[in-house]
Amino acid sequence: MLEQEVGLALVERSGRQVRLTAAGQLLAAHAEQMIARLLVAEEDVRAIGQLGHGRLRMATFRSAGESLLIDAITYFRGHYPAIQISVVEGEPEEYMASLRRHELDLALTYDYDGLDGQLDEGLVREVICSEPILVAVPSGRHYERQPLRLADLAQEKWIASTPTNAVHRFTERACAQAGFTPRVVMHTDDYHIAQELVARGMGVTFLPEMSARSHHRGVDVHRLSDVTLSRRIHATYRTGGDRVAVVAAIRDVLIALGAP
Repeated sequence: MLEQEVGLALVERSGRQVRLTAAGQLLAAHAEQMIARLLVAEEDVRAIGQLGHGRLRMATFRSAGESLLIDAITYFRGHYPAIQISVVEGEPEEYMASLRRHELDLALTYDYDGLDGQLDEGLVREVICSEPILVAVPSGRHYERQPLRLADLAQEKWIASTPTNAVHRFTERACAQAGFTPRVVMHTDDYHIAQELVARGMGVTFLPEMSARSHHRGVDVHRLSDVTLSRRIHATYRTGGDRVAVVAAIRDVLIALGAP
C-alpha cells in the first residue's frame, strides 16, 4: 500500500467518512501537479511535426506587441487557423516566470547595449532583430549640429524608465558614453506616455526605432552621430521548445519579419 511505502497515514476514517490527512493532502497536491505536467507533455508531443491543431501561448512587451507580434500572429493565423493562440502583454520581468513554469510557450524579450542580462540555463533565446536607439526631442527644437550628437543634449531634462524596469540604467549608461550624467526628471515605461511628455516640453527621451515609426506629431526623432546605441529583440523559449512544431513555426515567422 502507498501508506506503507511513505510510512505515514494518508487518510483518516471516521465511520463511513474518509478524509485526507495533512500528508495525504500534500501527496494529492503533488499528484495533481504531475498529472497537469503530463497532460502538457502529451499535448507537446502530439504537436511535434504537425500544425493541424494545438495551442500557442505567448507573451510580449508593448512596443513589439503592437507591430512585430501582430504581424506574426496575422500571418500565422492565416496559415494555421486551427492553432489556438493566446497572448499576454507586460514586461519580461513580469512574465518570464510564467515561461519557466510552462504556462507560456514563447516570450518576446529584449536587451539593450550595456544591459545584457543573464539567461537561465533552461531557456534559449534567438535574435529576431536589432534596431537603433534614437532620441526624441520637442518638435521645432533646433540644434546647431546636424546630425544631432548625444553630447548636445547634456543640459536637457531626461525622461527614463522606472527603477523596476531592466532598462532603467540604460539612459545613464548611454549618456555616460557621451561624457555627461543625465538629469532625469520623470520616469515611465510606456513610450507613448514618454513621447507625450516630450511633446509638451517636459524633457527628451530615448526611443527604439520600432517605437519611433509612428512618433507623436509634437516630437522630432533624431539619429545620433557620436554614439551607437541599439536594442535587440529575442524569441525566448524553454530548452527543447523548438522541437515543438508550433514554437518553431512562430519563431521562424518572427525572425523572417524581423529580418532587415
